[in-house]
Amino acid sequence: MPTLARVVVVPGEPGPLQIHEVKLPDPGPYQVVVKQFSSGICHSQLHQMHRPRTGQAQILGHESTGIVLAKGREVRHVKEGDRVMVTWVPRDADNANRRPEPAEITLENGVIARGGVFTWADNTIADEQYIVAMPSDVPTDVTAIIGCAVMTGAGAVYHTAGVKKGQSVAVFGVGGVGLSAITAAAVIGADPIIAVDLSADKLEFAKKFGATIGVNASEVDPVAKIREITASKTEFDMMGQPLGGVDFAFDCIGVRKTMEQILPAARQGVLGLRSGGTAVLVGVPQTPVELDARDLLINEKKYIGSIGGSCKPDRDFPMFLRWFKEGDLDLNALVTARYKLDDINESTDALAAGKIAGRAIMTF
Repeated sequence: MPTLARVVVVPGEPGPLQIHEVKLPDPGPYQVVVKQFSSGICHSQLHQMHRPRTGQAQILGHESTGIVLAKGREVRHVKEGDRVMVTWVPRDADNANRRPEPAEITLENGVIARGGVFTWADNTIADEQYIVAMPSDVPTDVTAIIGCAVMTGAGAVYHTAGVKKGQSVAVFGVGGVGLSAITAAAVIGADPIIAVDLSADKLEFAKKFGATIGVNASEVDPVAKIREITASKTEFDMMGQPLGGVDFAFDCIGVRKTMEQILPAARQGVLGLRSGGTAVLVGVPQTPVELDARDLLINEKKYIGSIGGSCKPDRDFPMFLRWFKEGDLDLNALVTARYKLDDINESTDALAAGKIAGRAIMTF
């Protein structure tokens, strides 16, 4: 039997987000219908909202928690009544023998709205590869952000970069993703952990998650400051200046300036002795960048990308939940704003204006 749902839609023409009442179909063989508990409100969705409209309606949201209402006959890992997390990265791509199906719904006016998954809705339907089993002994609100913010930030540090204890880290942008990156660096034992942002309040907030030093980029050149903080007492460049920079510099914003800053912020190499550091792009880029190829070559630095924190949800979500239960990942502090579905335009306006210190969620 079809499931009634209230769904946030980006209309095909300019204008605010809309809420449509729709009927979700019965699940196909590999689909799961989920009644939502909570959904994260991710900054990357702003890019889809604000890009030129092409006439095609879109459905948004890609991290949530909920309970299974119905499942297709080929779905084996969850059943009706199970708690689950919804994400946008296939949970078990290693063993999948088919491509996940994107979601689509038919609006009241007959228009088809499409998205990979959609969690800005009180009920949703998704391919089983985007549905991760969730234990029953953890809260169902703040855990919603594991499906993107935590996975993306923490995974970039833990998996993509492979940061080791004692290595130095700088994180540019300390929103939900950046704070998750800082948390992972703290769990690993990185030192120092340098937070870079334009807001003194956000930098102070980042210390709750493990940042050891804050650099306010509205007051100083963050690259110069990072080099000063990490200056070597024993190694010097050809001009006699101390070598500096962090082992890993993460851009969790994706704007041109920060994308270009993380390469020079990475540690310099020493010819014949060791390679330089690594710049890791985590934020979703919207513009081209110009990188100093000489710095990349002479210092043997690396500039790499991280999508979804290189995570495998079936493998990694239990680890993040364990961090949460053991007190290493403070999701209660990381979630700093809560909204209802009807407040979706208010919440995305606040996000665009930089008024969300950590991560915002909507609860149902």
